[in-house]
Amino acid sequence: MSVRRGGWLGVVVLTLMLGLVSLTGSANAATPCAEIPTVGGIPPWGFHTGPYNTRARSFAKGHGHISLARNTVSGVICQQDRAGVIIMSVKHHLVYHSHYAQMWGYPGNIMKIKVRVTRSTDPRCAVGTVGRATLFASYNGVRSDSVQFFFPTACKDQDHLYHGPQVNNQVPPL
Repeated sequence: MSVRRGGWLGVVVLTLMLGLVSLTGSANAATPCAEIPTVGGIPPWGFHTGPYNTRARSFAKGHGHISLARNTVSGVICQQDRAGVIIMSVKHHLVYHSHYAQMWGYPGNIMKIKVRVTRSTDPRCAVGTVGRATLFASYNGVRSDSVQFFFPTACKDQDHLYHGPQVNNQVPPL
């Protein structure tokens, strides 16, 4: 193989590698929620709303610990939409939980929690704002999980409902 031919091959390989790096960079730039680790296995509670994409225009994920005996919960949640990214901590009192819930026409586990915005790039959603989240995990092989956020007027653009087979939710039974 000539030096000239080897040089051409090197340029092609370098171009391909730079293309891959730029794709990876843009994927990371599009998902600031990546700083919240995805938990492997089955967490005490956790969810993700499917992959971030420009069509859905929003994405959320979160996980944490729960004690049904003490009625306490903790954790972290990230939500990204066109208005910005908010990172939330979970307030410690578990508002509601049930193994006998019914949503979307299916049985499942449900938990209702309060969240507090700890970081925000949404100019209308201030740090310290308290909201609520309802997490529903269908069971018996049905894929109809959901996560819904409720915020006061200043953060209304962060109210989102995620529902369907792309949502993966783990809510513990009683």
